[in-house]
Amino acid sequence: MRVLVVEDDPAIAEVVRRGLTGEGHVVDVERDGAQGLVAATQGSYDVIVLDIMLPRLNGYDVLKHLRSRRVWTPVLMLTAKDGEYDQEDAFDLGADDYLTKPFSLVVLKARLRALQRRGTPERPVTVSAAGIELDPGAHTVTRDGTPVSLTPREFALLEYLLRHPNAALSKTQILQNVWDSAYDGDPNVVEVYIGYLRRKVDAPFGATSIETVRGVGYRLRDDG
Repeated sequence: MRVLVVEDDPAIAEVVRRGLTGEGHVVDVERDGAQGLVAATQGSYDVIVLDIMLPRLNGYDVLKHLRSRRVWTPVLMLTAKDGEYDQEDAFDLGADDYLTKPFSLVVLKARLRALQRRGTPERPVTVSAAGIELDPGAHTVTRDGTPVSLTPREFALLEYLLRHPNAALSKTQILQNVWDSAYDGDPNVVEVYIGYLRRKVDAPFGATSIETVRGVGYRLRDDG
């Protein structure tokens, strides 16, 4: 396995490098985000270990640039932060796994082996319906050729709707696929985000593509 480690803490980077090379893996280490991005785009790696708090370019931006350039190498985010929103942001941007410092080297190795077994995933191609086109790789949305700016959560919700055109989707289905199966907050958050999407994707274009299906949930209608 060939691993790229992007970590600015010399002690942590060396522990990870030694632990992985001791098992026969090839490890390259970069100490800042800018160099990490260059290495990740120019090199061929099985997995990338990416710290979030990096000099020059933070891990979120590195990940965003990688996915926008269609580099789909599995990425494990490594950070001292442990808030759920940090994890949410990482996954929304395309991370494949997440590990909080301090961490067990045994656990890190196991996570990396799992990512290697999974391999570089086939990322979804552009999806479209009702004049809306969404590109998951470039993280862009247009309607009738006009760019639409969305937050990561709005983007994920729209992508889910677009992948199920004309289907009535319940709040539970949406929460499980756009948030996660363990989400235990207010389910009305779906209604709130549907409202956000309507104001950005429908209203400016005089459209009513995102419908409420009474007693069920929501549907993106594609008359085409």
